[in-house]
Amino acid sequence: MTREELKRIFAEELETIAPEVDLSMIAETDNIQEYFDLDSMDIFNLLAALHQRLSIDIPDKDASKLLTVKTALDYLVTLVPE
Repeated sequence: MTREELKRIFAEELETIAPEVDLSMIAETDNIQEYFDLDSMDIFNLLAALHQRLSIDIPDKDASKLLTVKTALDYLVTLVPE
């Protein structure tokens, strides 16, 4: 799966959890939790949604790797084969 495909999936799942989120409004290095005022449950739900959608395991301890678009994509490309 390409980085762009992963970005689209990441955005779709995040928008499902927090409909007000529009990733095009922020830089890839901005903290999405702070920028969109997401709580820890939102991030947990994002982990679960990505787990289900991509059939990958994301340990809770890796949640911090999903707090910016860049770090999330860097992390996801290591888990999802092309």
